[in-house]
Amino acid sequence: MNLNLTPWSPPQARVYYGWLVMLVAALAMVGTLPGRTQGLGLITEPLLADLRIDRVSYATLNLWATLIGSAGAIGVGRLIDRFGSRVVLTAIALALGVVVSAMSGVGSLAMLAVTVTLTRALGQSALSVVSLAMVGQWFSRRIDAAMASYSIVMSIGFMIAFPIMGSLIQSIGWRGAWLRLGLALVVVLAPAAALMVRRHPESCGLAIDGDAARIMPVRGDGNLGGYTWRDAVRFPVFWLFAGGAALYGLVASGIGLFNESILAERGFGADVYYQTLVVTAMTALAGNFLGGWLARFVRLTTLLGASLAILSIGLVLLPEVETIAAVMVWATAMGLGGGLVMVLFFSVWPRVFGRRHLGRVQGLAQTMTVLASAIGPVLLAWCVDRTGSYAAMFRILAAVIGATALASWMARLPPPYDGVRS
Repeated sequence: MNLNLTPWSPPQARVYYGWLVMLVAALAMVGTLPGRTQGLGLITEPLLADLRIDRVSYATLNLWATLIGSAGAIGVGRLIDRFGSRVVLTAIALALGVVVSAMSGVGSLAMLAVTVTLTRALGQSALSVVSLAMVGQWFSRRIDAAMASYSIVMSIGFMIAFPIMGSLIQSIGWRGAWLRLGLALVVVLAPAAALMVRRHPESCGLAIDGDAARIMPVRGDGNLGGYTWRDAVRFPVFWLFAGGAALYGLVASGIGLFNESILAERGFGADVYYQTLVVTAMTALAGNFLGGWLARFVRLTTLLGASLAILSIGLVLLPEVETIAAVMVWATAMGLGGGLVMVLFFSVWPRVFGRRHLGRVQGLAQTMTVLASAIGPVLLAWCVDRTGSYAAMFRILAAVIGATALASWMARLPPPYDGVRS
């Protein structure tokens, strides 16, 4: 059923519609899986064997695909601000589904490069930005609760998706699994976007947060409060949050793409690799809960510093793990720190900078995380090629992230915009 809210819609529909949009946004983020390094990591080993590609060549391909694909995060922000999330999300879901389906049939390095680049641009970049912007456009006073709920639903979605995809890859091969994933984007996500998503509350005659008690006139873009994107990037805290998330993306992408190989270096098999995916997802869920709750009482820059410190500790532990218990402690640290970073990355932009240019602000931040995620696998592949081990790079990254954590603890948020901060 096509939902078309007006000021005369049932009060319950008006109150809960924002949360329905949040659920679709979380589903959209799960749909980015084929364009994410962790998703590609699921098929890395069978794909390399199938196409007979060496690890460094694949990492280089991934680097350029991600660098080129990062442009999708910049362009889509402007499209969201101009046309709205409904149109943009539907179009991206359809396009990504077609590309992922096509990728399942590649037979050469050249075609693999084209399809991976497109999945990066449409999935990791564009679809991530529109998913995040949807929640920021619908919530203000409840943004922390909404983003925590979004993170939790998204984490549960990934917890379900990873084992399913892993099982499909083992039973029918990576090509069959990737084809089914592409079809799911076309027949599930695209229709959900077209039927359920709206531009923002004002376009449905609602006030921000979908408050039924404060009906507002139906209008187009409205005068949404907040900084322009040019003003936002002048504040150091923008670069701290974007940079902190980018560092997490760099680490997560490098480990995600070569996770099975990294654990094999420490003497563990593929079964332990799949176990760490589940543990990381579950502890990330705990980080989402904790981050959403703490964001109501603790300064955002303090939380960013704490989350980055946890990630730094996880990287220090990784080269030393020798038992399954130690592996699970490492996976817990990475999941918990990552869960905290995700909630902060999702909620900081509308809360601190407002909705005026939310698409472009988030698009720029997402571009930084995409670029960093391109560099991560290359750094690890280069390190293991030169030294025979991943350990040295993990220690270097731990030091960089630790220094960023210290800078975050000392940073201050910008002054309120329009007189009141959301």
